[in-house]
Amino acid sequence: MAEQDVGDLETKGKDSTEQQEAMPGAVTEKEQAAPAGGEGLDLSMILDVPVRISVEVGRKDMRVEELLRLTQGSVVELNRMAGEPVDILVNGMPVARGEVIVLADNFAVRLTEVVNPAERYQRASASS
Repeated sequence: MAEQDVGDLETKGKDSTEQQEAMPGAVTEKEQAAPAGGEGLDLSMILDVPVRISVEVGRKDMRVEELLRLTQGSVVELNRMAGEPVDILVNGMPVARGEVIVLADNFAVRLTEVVNPAERYQRASASS
């Protein structure tokens, strides 16, 4: 709905609840007040649910013939440049991007960008 249309609704004396009902897809005051990332929700029932976190460095499509020629020492070139952000997946769904770092002799990922929670929910809904 255009900004001008919203202004027209306000000038007709409707309260905010009536305005939101008149605008399909409008965010309610309750939704606006809820902190991003699900804070404020009672998540106690799912805190013990295990999830798999994966980091995707890159991808490569190959034919079976090329796959069968791989041996120890073969190099597979990926679709990403060195230093480019990696994707962080939770149960196969992208949730963030980050940079690979070394922490106490282990690889780690520093998050540089987190996918918007609404977008995550939309992607998860579309895949099920």
